[in-house]
Amino acid sequence: MTARTPARTPRRTPAGAPRRLRLPSWLPVDGYILALLGTVALAALLPASGTAAQVAEGASTGAVALLFFLYGARLSTREALDGLKHWRLHLTVLACTFLLFPVLGLAARGLVPTVLTPQLYGGLLFLCLVPSTIQSSIAFTSIARGNVPAAICAGSFSSLAGIVLTPLLAALLLGGSAGGLSADGLLKIVLQLLVPFLAGQFLRRWVGGLLVRHKKVLGLVDRGSILLVVYTAFSQGMVAGIWHLVTPARLGLLLAAEAVLLAAMLALTWYGAGRLGFGRADRVAIQFAGSKKSLAAGLPMASVLFGPQAALAVLPLMLFHQMQLMVCAVIAKRRARDPEDDPGTDGTPGTPVTPAVGRITPTPTTG
Repeated sequence: MTARTPARTPRRTPAGAPRRLRLPSWLPVDGYILALLGTVALAALLPASGTAAQVAEGASTGAVALLFFLYGARLSTREALDGLKHWRLHLTVLACTFLLFPVLGLAARGLVPTVLTPQLYGGLLFLCLVPSTIQSSIAFTSIARGNVPAAICAGSFSSLAGIVLTPLLAALLLGGSAGGLSADGLLKIVLQLLVPFLAGQFLRRWVGGLLVRHKKVLGLVDRGSILLVVYTAFSQGMVAGIWHLVTPARLGLLLAAEAVLLAAMLALTWYGAGRLGFGRADRVAIQFAGSKKSLAAGLPMASVLFGPQAALAVLPLMLFHQMQLMVCAVIAKRRARDPEDDPGTDGTPGTPVTPAVGRITPTPTTG
């Protein structure tokens, strides 16, 4: 006789205990994206103006500085230096992020004005200049049984390089819409982005342990700061009356253009890495780290670079961020079913991979 397996009794929430609100597992929308959309709706209904706008702008400036201080304090210099041993992979990811993406963004100039307005194209080109993500690159690489250490270092290098390269490329390629190359603009970038980041790196040895112990609280600080930046940017856009430039038809065309951009980068990173001789595990890391853009880094940078025009500049990035999460989640699950690591096209064995244990749910909303 076969022993019966006792039926599981569903967990019950103790009386009086608060229930945690969770999105259904079938819903393909990140909860933080819903929070961002809610913030945009709040800015549309109750935009900050007058004295409130000045207070919100000052708070947003402080939030941006705090974000980049925390980025600097969290980035392990030792791990980054150790990762230099895999320099070919990291150069490939950097080339995808700051060379291939901008080239495709410049090519999209032909979509103006029939498909995209000049303002939406500026936002599309800006997202092509933003650094790669860290959290989502690691999570998706792990799910797909890729080279996770390489994804960690590649995302860190991209974020570090983006602090310098993104503002410079934006000033060079976007011209006056990003503030140009004026001394005041560069000084603003240095004071709000670079100085807090370097301060975080300098103080890391004293505050690093504190940040690790309070990781969850600091995650809320990260997300709250970004929500504040979004509210301030979209409030300025409402007050300036720029939303009459965006119609539902234009949004649909923008989504189509971004879908083509994402598909092109996913194909170029995967097949290009194969042609360069990388093994399967490295190709996975290159694809996920080289095809995505960081919402957490892009939103604060846009608020510094674009000022009152930041709302339209970040709209394409917000849409692209959600799209990349949904598409890469599907790809990562399919890659997880691939055979074990195969040699590269040059015959060099790929990097051994330790399979991910259990299911890793990506939490890359601020990545």
